[in-house]
Amino acid sequence: MNAQTTGISKESGQQSGQQSGQRAGRHGAAARRRLVRELLLVTVLFTVYKAGRMLSTGRTEEAFRNAGRTWDAERALHLPGEGAVQRLLLHGDALVHTANTYYAAVHFPATALFLVWLYVRRPGHYLWARRVLAVLTGAALVLHLAFPLAPPRMLEAARLVDTGQVYGPTVYGAAPAADTMANQFAAMPSLHFGWALVLALGMIAATSARLRALWLLHPLVTLLVVVGTANHYWLDAIVATVLLGAALLLVPRPPRRSPHPAPELPAQRNAPAAAPGLVGAGR
Repeated sequence: MNAQTTGISKESGQQSGQQSGQRAGRHGAAARRRLVRELLLVTVLFTVYKAGRMLSTGRTEEAFRNAGRTWDAERALHLPGEGAVQRLLLHGDALVHTANTYYAAVHFPATALFLVWLYVRRPGHYLWARRVLAVLTGAALVLHLAFPLAPPRMLEAARLVDTGQVYGPTVYGAAPAADTMANQFAAMPSLHFGWALVLALGMIAATSARLRALWLLHPLVTLLVVVGTANHYWLDAIVATVLLGAALLLVPRPPRRSPHPAPELPAQRNAPAAAPGLVGAGR
């Protein structure tokens, strides 16, 4: 009798192990499908955005007219001159080179790492951040097409230095019309600043550290860099902030907890439910 009981127990354990392995395999396959889907979605959105920006590359005269209007509007609004920030950077070659490197090398990798971390650690916040970025970027694309804008480094009235070309590194070609890698007339709004602000707000919302407000240093440094390198006007960042505010109103707030609860343990599933009358009977 004991041997028979032992055999049944072993068989039951093997079946339970097989079922657990099958569940783990299905869960792993579903997780891989979700990851591939998200990678494809983000890649498609980014490709559409980059291709769409290039549609306004030939509107040079309009871009320079809009630049003059933007410059005059800033002066009418008594905004500080972009040159004040640039003069601080030009105090040393190392400082301006660092600013150029920050502009060229931090924007995309920081946003990608932000999304990867959220996907792994905070899936609910990841969906929120991805939707906010999609809405913000889509609105920015519409504005890029409707309002081509030459950056302040190209505007004679601004009298600013193209720090990327002079000190390096730069992500732009010397001649905007011949630049096949980027649309240099897509200055309004500044997605460098807009994405940096999404990153900061997303990390503040997704974490609970006491010093999480320090994430706001990233958009602050980004703002000083994009203005100081003469790649953007103050109004480019202001418009990006307005568009982000609209996106935050449209996209539902992220859940406080991950939408994927911890899997129930086999012991918890198989345990008999306690009779209501017996709960607390031993107290």
